[in-house]
Amino acid sequence: MKKLNWAVALLCLATVSYAQNTPAADVAVAYSPLYILKGYTIWMNGGSGSLAYNVNNWFGVAGDFGVYHGYPAESLTGETYTFGPRATYRKLNRLTPFAEALFGGSHFSASSGGITGGGNEFAFSVGGGGDIALGASQRFALRLQGDYFGIRSSGSTTPAMRLSVGIVYHIGRK
Repeated sequence: MKKLNWAVALLCLATVSYAQNTPAADVAVAYSPLYILKGYTIWMNGGSGSLAYNVNNWFGVAGDFGVYHGYPAESLTGETYTFGPRATYRKLNRLTPFAEALFGGSHFSASSGGITGGGNEFAFSVGGGGDIALGASQRFALRLQGDYFGIRSSGSTTPAMRLSVGIVYHIGRK
């Protein structure tokens, strides 16, 4: 019985110390070009920002906002805003991979390059990436991320890819 008590105490200690390495939240900013794949590829420069709250050491809720600008035939500007669950794997030393499924909306300028509408449209994103810890404190990390965006407009879905590279700041500890 004494061995069982020690095993339970050791497991509780390991769980508490492991949970302390989980940040309470993450804030990230990134350079995020958006590639719209509609007939021919439209390349748009852009930036994105995200905020994630970590419920526990593997599950969190994320919000992602992006702004993009390009010149397919004429000037085209777009924004995306999506929210949803994020699953994170935290058992590696300096690498923290994650996967997410985000849902929300988008807004693009007037019809240009195969994208219609100037109003708000439904958008979803499926993707993931990884954070590579910078420095010993692990407060900052380099983020590499790839996302598939489906932009729903006028009854059809326009596929798009976004590849991002940026910096992450980890806030607090769980």
